[in-house]
Amino acid sequence: MAKSIITEIGSIVPEFKEEKVIILFGPMATPDLREICVIHEFHKKPNQTLVAGKEFRLGRHKYTIKKVGCEANRNFEELGHISIYFKLSDDGTLPGAIEVEPAVFPELNIGDDICFE
Repeated sequence: MAKSIITEIGSIVPEFKEEKVIILFGPMATPDLREICVIHEFHKKPNQTLVAGKEFRLGRHKYTIKKVGCEANRNFEELGHISIYFKLSDDGTLPGAIEVEPAVFPELNIGDDICFE
């Protein structure tokens, strides 16, 4: 299980709605990354949390993880970083990404919880 809270939403994040992707990053993100990322802080650190079939909440939205990239768990644990694709790819999952369903881009607010069951 992992729990975190959204502390910042980059100014460019809404532009990724059409691509159906958000990039999560921990508080150590550089200023350039902060513009394109959803910054969050862990309340409960992850430990091999990202597993296909698991559900998680992102704000008021609920998703099921369908695919997990080979580096996603390590990046998430060390940096709080993953890319979340709200669509499934036919080309394979990127190493630091997860793909989830439903294919609904979330409405996010500062203070929203992120909870991986």
